[in-house]
Amino acid sequence: MGFFVFLPLVLPLTAWPVARLAEQHLHPRSATRLLTAVAAVMAVCSTVCLGLVMVVGTAQLPGNPLPDAWSDPEVRAAVPYDEIAGKAAIPALCAVVGACGRTLWGHALTRRRAHRALAGLPGTEVAVLRDGTPYAYALPGRRGRGRGLGHGRGRRDRVVVTTALLDRLRSGERRALFAHERAHLAARHHRLLLVVQLAARANPFLRPLRTAVSYTAERWADEEAARVVGSRRTVARAIGLAALSSHRSPVTTLPCLAAPGPVPRRVAALLAPAPAGRRWPPVSTSAGLAAWGAAVGTAVSAMSSANSAVTMYLILQAATPL
Repeated sequence: MGFFVFLPLVLPLTAWPVARLAEQHLHPRSATRLLTAVAAVMAVCSTVCLGLVMVVGTAQLPGNPLPDAWSDPEVRAAVPYDEIAGKAAIPALCAVVGACGRTLWGHALTRRRAHRALAGLPGTEVAVLRDGTPYAYALPGRRGRGRGLGHGRGRRDRVVVTTALLDRLRSGERRALFAHERAHLAARHHRLLLVVQLAARANPFLRPLRTAVSYTAERWADEEAARVVGSRRTVARAIGLAALSSHRSPVTTLPCLAAPGPVPRRVAALLAPAPAGRRWPPVSTSAGLAAWGAAVGTAVSAMSSANSAVTMYLILQAATPL
């Protein structure tokens, strides 16, 4: 294994330039999918790396639950180890598991509370709340056997909006609002956002990808809304009014029209021509450089983790008596 076992821990350092290039030059749909995949693979690889370092570096510690054969001198000669790194990997791995668990629990709890808050409203696709705070967000349903709203195990997707926000928007801007939120639901953006949140918990170097995906997912929904409404300027006005009315949604883990982030950049992008729909640009362009750089970095991280894991498995399997 050697040095390569640590490679997945440091490769996410390339996330910042890749994220910047992708969100500036790729189509929002392509950038969101690419960056989410990169974040997921690198997070898994870095977690596997922590596990390998912990197993190899702590095999000789007294009281460890590992087989005694794993600490034989022959194994130590074949598998480079560092007890300091192994000991440090234990709290790091526990922190990763705890942070990811809290994120999953918080996301599920937020969705349950949001659905319970709508229990007394009519079972329509759009739920209008009588609230003096202007906000709107996309609330994904929960798949199950039942098909009713609030009954059984199934809940449908819904767009939640308050009367305060509707009062501030004109007819065309309301259409843009609903089209934007439906785009979030149709593309299941909440899943992509959850993946990058978990990835950032697993490796802090992946936080730029979380920020970039939050932005590109909103841009993706903006472009879909502009296509449905037929006016990019109308969607830009709706975003600007929603952002001026409310700086944030009360349900921060779900996608919303006035999501925290660079709203002026979103408005400027909508006032510019529509982005090209090419999915994989040539490497000679900035977009191609971002796409290929992300793909190469992810592949190297995955191969390094797989090689280290397989090598250690074969060595320890040979050392462990049946």
